[in-house]
Amino acid sequence: MNRWKKKAPPANQPSIRPNLAGEGFGGRLGYYCNRALTNIRQNVFVNVVTVGTITLALLIVSLFLLVFVNLENAAENWSERVQVTVYFDRELSAQEQTALRGKIMALGGVSRIGYVSRDEAFKRFVGRLRGQETLLEGVRSDILPTSFEISLKRANRDTRGVETFVAALKGIAGITEVQYGEEWVRRFNTFLNFMRLLGALLGGFLVVAVVFIVSNTIKLTIYSRRDELEVMALVGATRFFIKAPFLIEGIIQGGAGAVLAVGLLWGLYEGFLHNAGSFLTFNPATSGLAFLPLEYLGGIAVAGILLGFLGSLTSLKRFITV
Repeated sequence: MNRWKKKAPPANQPSIRPNLAGEGFGGRLGYYCNRALTNIRQNVFVNVVTVGTITLALLIVSLFLLVFVNLENAAENWSERVQVTVYFDRELSAQEQTALRGKIMALGGVSRIGYVSRDEAFKRFVGRLRGQETLLEGVRSDILPTSFEISLKRANRDTRGVETFVAALKGIAGITEVQYGEEWVRRFNTFLNFMRLLGALLGGFLVVAVVFIVSNTIKLTIYSRRDELEVMALVGATRFFIKAPFLIEGIIQGGAGAVLAVGLLWGLYEGFLHNAGSFLTFNPATSGLAFLPLEYLGGIAVAGILLGFLGSLTSLKRFITV
């Protein structure tokens, strides 16, 4: 036997395809799912590229959402400084305070109301002049007015809500002087509206870019398997029979991409919290920085599944014409 004789190449191993077992919707669904999993195992590289693309795209959107949510939380904390102050030139008795509290609360939109006596106002004044208390030697607390400090609910903190509340407040008998920092409230609400509009525009562009990139990646994936689609069409398979495994494959790819994106985002978030102290002057863990709420995480998972499903559906329309 010639040991140098060239060996014949091994025969191609036939692809192991799942059999259509079982009747009814459950049996067919199981077959389509098995076909999708088999396709993923037989095209590992292509599926890794697709899942990686979806992961990267969703990670960018998730990072944007994380920044946007924390900016909204910061704006919510700042908006708590929107406060209406009613001044009086004398101390109010307990009965007068109770009566005025009831009338102010009856206007609606009030979250908290507090009375500041002359002594309390003087104590605050001294606190603000810390280190220069000698300037107040001989000054008594009766030079300062008393006041009600009123905080509004979130829905009433916009410019129109504050102006409407102040107009109603001035209609109460006994209230003459009201201050609420009109210019600060107007500028703050203008800034908030601008940030929300900018966030909506950037978010919209990001979503369009993500849909474009993911749909084209899935289209290339299906294009590489167009021969399989054509053969199935030639042997008489129905459109749904051909499409169903690819659609399930797209759902699996989108779901896996969403899970990986959330996992990477969590890792980046934790890494930032543990290392931010070395290059920031404040501790983000104690400054209210928060991870995405559960409803946002659920939205990312649904978005990933929809991206995979719709990307596969639109791509299949181009290749299946039977």
